[in-house]
Amino acid sequence: TLSVVDIGPGEGDLVVALAASLPPLCPEFVDRLELVLVERNPGMMRRQQERLAGLTTVPVRWCSWAELQRKPVRGVLVAHELLDALPVERLIKRGEQLRLQTVALTSDQSLQFQDALLPDAVASEIASFAELTACAIPPQAAEEGWSSEWHSSLSGWMCEASAALTSGWLLVIDYALEAARYYHPLRSEGTLMTYFRQRAGADPLAHPGELDITAHLCIESVQATAAAAGWTCLDRRRQGEALLALGLAQRLHALQMLPPSQLSAALQRREALLRLVDPGALGEFRWLLFGLGVEARFSDTTA
Repeated sequence: TLSVVDIGPGEGDLVVALAASLPPLCPEFVDRLELVLVERNPGMMRRQQERLAGLTTVPVRWCSWAELQRKPVRGVLVAHELLDALPVERLIKRGEQLRLQTVALTSDQSLQFQDALLPDAVASEIASFAELTACAIPPQAAEEGWSSEWHSSLSGWMCEASAALTSGWLLVIDYALEAARYYHPLRSEGTLMTYFRQRAGADPLAHPGELDITAHLCIESVQATAAAAGWTCLDRRRQGEALLALGLAQRLHALQMLPPSQLSAALQRREALLRLVDPGALGEFRWLLFGLGVEARFSDTTA
């Protein structure tokens, strides 16, 4: 069996697309394929099950992340906009010292930021990372109050992911930056963002419990934690570059061949496809490919 595992599948859009696309793309493997959804929210799981009921001939099943580690599969793990939602430590520069930004409850029952000493384990991780990448955190030119994020939870997640596969690949698709850009002195507020009712914001303490909170990934940090968990880095690409290599240009060209009666639909489709490769939109998404127990058929790159 070859398993395609979607971790945190949301509304199930990706699985629906895979269910329709995989049989004609790889008919020689279709009898061995299964789609696996790892969903921790019972309400979302019910919605996914209703949507996928009777939709595909490819077997579909749901399991927990812990179950997948107890009974690992062979295939592909897809982490699409997943790792940017993992917990992060918030770092802040005070004088010449790097401190941990914490949250406290005030006497009037509101939340406010405070500083604390950096835990020894986090300080050690940062020092090792700085030595590995020659990237100082904080950067030398950083001003007072410079802040950023540290992804301690990545290490544990990568180990869990390696336990979920007997062999195969991990595809991470997310907003990510190189360490030199991530920990740049001019990026003084880090990458932490919030979303509330479809609006972006910068205050994670507003509307407690109701915000989606996200932070970009640091590419070198993802690669280092993956390597420590036994993964081999096979390739990394910007989404625009990856999709063009996979045939997006041909799809755009095909839209020009549609009859005039379908012009409106063709223009809408063209706009949607271009947004996927636009550097100002989703084209800056990064695709990071890792392998476990498989041959490195792709060249390592710094593209």
